[in-house]
Amino acid sequence: MATYALPRALVVLALAGAVAATAAAPVPAAPRAGSHHSPYSTHSATQDALDAIVRGGTPGVLARSDRAGEAWNGTSGVADLRTGHPRLPQDRFRIGSLTKTFVATVLLQLAAEPAYGLSIDDTVDKWLPGLVRGNGNDGRRITLRQLLQHTSGLYDYIKDPEFRAKFTGTAFFAHRYDGATPESLVRIGLAHGPSFAPGKGWSYSNTNYILAGMVIEKATGNSYASEVERRIIRPLGLRGTTVPGTSSSVPGPHGRHYSKLYVKDPAARTYDVTDFNPSVSGASGEIISTTRDLNVFLRALLRGKLLPPAQQKEMFTGHDLGDGRSYGLGIRSQTLEACGVKVWGHSSEIPGSLTRTAATADGEHVLTLNRNSDWGGQTLEQAAVEAEFCR
Repeated sequence: MATYALPRALVVLALAGAVAATAAAPVPAAPRAGSHHSPYSTHSATQDALDAIVRGGTPGVLARSDRAGEAWNGTSGVADLRTGHPRLPQDRFRIGSLTKTFVATVLLQLAAEPAYGLSIDDTVDKWLPGLVRGNGNDGRRITLRQLLQHTSGLYDYIKDPEFRAKFTGTAFFAHRYDGATPESLVRIGLAHGPSFAPGKGWSYSNTNYILAGMVIEKATGNSYASEVERRIIRPLGLRGTTVPGTSSSVPGPHGRHYSKLYVKDPAARTYDVTDFNPSVSGASGEIISTTRDLNVFLRALLRGKLLPPAQQKEMFTGHDLGDGRSYGLGIRSQTLEACGVKVWGHSSEIPGSLTRTAATADGEHVLTLNRNSDWGGQTLEQAAVEAEFCR
């Protein structure tokens, strides 16, 4: 493996499991319960935005900003509806689709190392011969770049009605520990025809990243998880980050993860969904982390500490999505309406957890926020990002 200089110290569904068998007993979660206030007034608008997220119905939210040597932690609401225990800056949580940024980084590292003979313009069929076939799908026409950028046209297995039925409403209780293999998830996606011909459109598909994880395993002989640990987690000292595989628990410390089980009724009951088998998300969304670790990872990535220049350029060349947004390889950009600042990062949704990362292109200013719920729109998270970067 080639080595690169390490730093001194960085919307979409990644459905992955099920819920605890008892409903949470909600208690009022007043804004600023357990809030950590910065001595710097520059974060007051961000804290206000966190409080607004809790007023909007989320049990608890936490955020961390790193900028110019200053680390600020903000929290609001509660980590546990039963005890009223506050959220803590060191809480671990499921990061869902932010897993994709880790996976894309590893695949690009492999492309930079001649020993593996891998190019992101290789076809999927070169690495997984014969796997992607049928219903108009053809791995001989799809490249690894298209997997990472969601331009493959492959159907998102999470949208499959039968799959969704297992993880919606009270069906969660019967399927929370089922788990799945990457092969079975790919089969679900391939049971449907493509959304468009490869390279002729853009559509977010978790199937892409299940396949990317399989390519990593085929190229290295190791699981994608072990490569993420070896190449990113250990070198960066991400002590709060794990790739759980089939383990259903979240390592402590952590808050509870809450869901309304994707029932659209606003009055739907809230359930504790902390424990479930996340292998149904796999390389598309199973990692657990912290706000600190995600900031360290994203900062290192943006500063070119994880990829050499050629691969760095590939990752941050975005497919234009309109409205000031683009999607690179496992990472997206957005130009903030309030001030015109361009930020890079990702967002995620997984049962009981919504996460958002954003950073300036130079990695100097980084924000990660997480709320321990999976319902409601993302306008409140966006307001927090605008408050932090446009103050």
